Amino acid sequence: MNTIKNKVQLVGHLGATPELKELEGGKKLTRFSIATNESYRTKDGETKTNTSWHTVIAWGALAQNITKITQKGNEIVIVGKLAYNQYIDKDGRDRKTAEIVASEFMKMGKGTSSSV
Repeated sequence: MNTIKNKVQLVGHLGATPELKELEGGKKLTRFSIATNESYRTKDGETKTNTSWHTVIAWGALAQNITKITQKGNEIVIVGKLAYNQYIDKDGRDRKTAEIVASEFMKMGKGTSSSV
């Protein structure tokens, strides 16, 4: 039997231009959001669209490449894994977030694409 893996693939649009951050020790990081849309028809025949926002994190050379060639509104494909973070907010409430840790990406465009 094949091993079941934690793998996510999303196609969406960047909500903002990704910015590169350099952490202590020289590690590079970018964190950004992408929007995905799902359309459906109601009983009345009306088309509705639901938009979901996803937080994506990229490290190292991948983070550098994403920040070099993408900007707000670009359509991109992200491949990575789902990661959960748990923390206590400033009001003392327990919070849990989900993020996609990117391992690959591809910028989509009219007639061309760039992948890393």
